[in-house]
Amino acid sequence: MTIQISKEARKEVIASIERYFQENMDEKIGNIAAAELLAFFLEEVGAIVYNQAVADVQQRLLSRIAELDIEVHEDEFQYWRKLERQRKSK
Repeated sequence: MTIQISKEARKEVIASIERYFQENMDEKIGNIAAAELLAFFLEEVGAIVYNQAVADVQQRLLSRIAELDIEVHEDEFQYWRKLERQRKSK
């Protein structure tokens, strides 16, 4: 699965890569080189990040599902208990 990003995000990432090189590597990187570096990282590392994100979401969903019975639990056979409470309060 190829990771796609929007044109707007792509422009922002390329500008960020160019700035990173200028400020941290003490050299300039051109627009085309930055775009190629982005493409490399998306292809080479993108799947790792994507898979980890999917695993994180799965874990979060499993946690929520495990808590579901607590959140929506209803006690059973409550008619007589409610009736007894009503009688005692009179």
